Amino acid sequence: MRRTAGFTLIELMIVVAIIAVIAAIAIPNLLRSRMSANEASATGAIRTISTSQSSFQTAAFVDNDGNGNGDFGTLAQLADPDGAGATPPYIDGVLGSGNKLGYIYAVVVSFGSNVAAPAFTCTAVPTSIGQTGYRQFYVDETGVIRFTADGAAPTIAASPL
Repeated sequence: MRRTAGFTLIELMIVVAIIAVIAAIAIPNLLRSRMSANEASATGAIRTISTSQSSFQTAAFVDNDGNGNGDFGTLAQLADPDGAGATPPYIDGVLGSGNKLGYIYAVVVSFGSNVAAPAFTCTAVPTSIGQTGYRQFYVDETGVIRFTADGAAPTIAASPL
């Protein structure tokens, strides 16, 4: 009898089944670690926006009421402070676009006046809750980063990080 070298169909099916089991175990862990990395990036970006706002206000690129005290800026203004590209940006262009690593960033600015001090709020919300991240983040001029993990919009009343 002559025997040929090679794998039988059963052997190949066993190998494919083992690979499928390993993939079924590994892929959810990979997705969880990806979400964790996105959330860590979001907290870093929120912190960067907060410190950039302080610097932007000190430099007084925007002074809506003309009192000599600067106002806070939008994401676009933080990415291009003087509007002409001559001044180095406080944040990178990707973050300035409002969408970075699975999170959407929004900044709301309240200009200062004789009765009210300038203020800003910044939120970071996952583009797809449960896929790009679970937690939502918030920061204002106080610099305290807050978060929610229940899907509610983050506000000043949310838990501090």
